[in-house]
Amino acid sequence: MKAVNILLLSLFLIGSSFASEELINLYGDEAPPYDNGQKAELHIFLPDKDSTGRAIVMCPGGGYAGLSKQNEGTNWAPFFNELGISLFILYYRLPEGDRRVPISDAEEAIKLVRKNADKWKINPKDIGIMGFSAGGHLASTIATHSEDDAKPDFQILFYPVITMEDSYTHMGSKKNFLGEKPIQKLIDEFSNEKKVTKETPRAFIILSDDDKTVPPLNGVNYYLECNNNKVSATLHIFPIGGHGWGFKETFEYHELVLYELKAWLNSFE
Repeated sequence: MKAVNILLLSLFLIGSSFASEELINLYGDEAPPYDNGQKAELHIFLPDKDSTGRAIVMCPGGGYAGLSKQNEGTNWAPFFNELGISLFILYYRLPEGDRRVPISDAEEAIKLVRKNADKWKINPKDIGIMGFSAGGHLASTIATHSEDDAKPDFQILFYPVITMEDSYTHMGSKKNFLGEKPIQKLIDEFSNEKKVTKETPRAFIILSDDDKTVPPLNGVNYYLECNNNKVSATLHIFPIGGHGWGFKETFEYHELVLYELKAWLNSFE
């Protein structure tokens, strides 16, 4: 039965059509801020029909040392497009100790989507950010720090890194994001559970209880701070699954993940 499911999923992915699929340079012909020689790109998947006007900017994970471009990227395009949601996968530049690099890329991606709302048939007031693992830290950073045209309207966090505190952060992500020996002020500034306010956008948080890579306390504490600040938030914790399951059909709760996420997205306009 599992083999049949995998085959059907493969046919679904291959047979899915998009009104548009395009890979663009995030900054066009302009030099990016904090230029470190890497290229920032935006992989655009627009729905074939019946667009709802909703858009998601997706940040793959990889410990701020790489990017999981399929499992936490392109494999999600058919799911969102079938829901009428436009997907923009951000291949952000890796920080190499300079936090400003991926932050500027994520903010630019959201601003670019808003700027082209008419072209891409998007509601500029319905643009969310989604992230996995370290990409979840980037997404929650944008959700708690960014303002005006760079601020998302909602956030989706899969087994996210949230804190930079040594006691329960992912040490590799912290080092790559803040450098070898960050000062406490920076640790506090980018421990995003400390930055939730009543203005923080609504959140969908999902993770596994047995995650040994990114302690569940990251997502749990972020949810609690959302709740304390009366920010609408949903938290799903699976008993098993570990880390990094993304869109893997072999993940025991894969279908439930899609069901819960779809239900949440349908719960607000």
